[in-house]
Amino acid sequence: MSGQYKLSDKLSYVVANDYRLLQVMSRFGISLGFGEKTITEVCRKCEVDSDTFLTIINYVKDGAENRPQRVERVDVASVLSYLKKTHIYFLQFLFPNIRFHLLNAIDCSVKNEIAFLVLKFYDEYVEEVRKHMEYEETMVFAYVEKLMKGEAVTLEGGNLLSRHHESIECKLRELTNLFIQYYPQKENNERLNSVIVSIYQAEEELAIHCLVEDNIFVPAVRRLQHQTKVRRTENVETPSLQMPNIEQLSDREKEIVVCVAKGMANKEIAEKLYLSVNTVTTHRRNIARKLNIHSPAGITIYAIMNKLVTLEEVNI
Repeated sequence: MSGQYKLSDKLSYVVANDYRLLQVMSRFGISLGFGEKTITEVCRKCEVDSDTFLTIINYVKDGAENRPQRVERVDVASVLSYLKKTHIYFLQFLFPNIRFHLLNAIDCSVKNEIAFLVLKFYDEYVEEVRKHMEYEETMVFAYVEKLMKGEAVTLEGGNLLSRHHESIECKLRELTNLFIQYYPQKENNERLNSVIVSIYQAEEELAIHCLVEDNIFVPAVRRLQHQTKVRRTENVETPSLQMPNIEQLSDREKEIVVCVAKGMANKEIAEKLYLSVNTVTTHRRNIARKLNIHSPAGITIYAIMNKLVTLEEVNI
């Protein structure tokens, strides 16, 4: 189907053209079995705002480009409900499901510390996403709900969204890169490869979710702010995915990677290498940029696989 979907299109035909829209339907509370009904008819039956549903499925269909959408007919309450259900999907279904299959795909015995570190990396990542979504729900979503009631409220920090979209999207790519480049694959290849594919799909879904927040939810809330005469300056960052940099580390940076792998804090590293804490911080920032690895667990895996440290030296 070419062009934009229309309210008069049959929903079954729309879904057949893009299976990803099944998840969008689910988050709007639309069940299967709608026969030959049009989008308008299905939305009316399920009490879903059809204009909001149409805006989001067209945005997903077109590749969710990073640019604000026309939201004159979008209902803020409907988008808010959609985003909340998306959070539930990630935290209660998708991430636990990936972890379950990851456990079945890698050897987590006491002899395989690399597998333990990979799992630790994944758990740290999921916890970061959980905290990010918790912030959105307790701060941003609660603020918008009060705004919809006409209350003259302000948002702490003045930003509609937390500034971590880039981080939470890129770290899934880090995990797949760690597998592809460094993980010694001795277990069932089909299982592990299937998990890696699932992680790639999760990365795509999370990126789309963040773009819906940035380019549909935020403009719709701004319109609501204007309508309710709540005026304040917004400074929302948009995500910018970066490809890994393959620069080689300097000798000093390798020394710091070794210290991080051994579990040393910045102050300890500074004392050991006779550097200032600020200099250590700058080196770690450069290491993260060059390797595209941002967590101690990821740095540790890199150090082990590149023989900068041995497993016996790692503080697990």
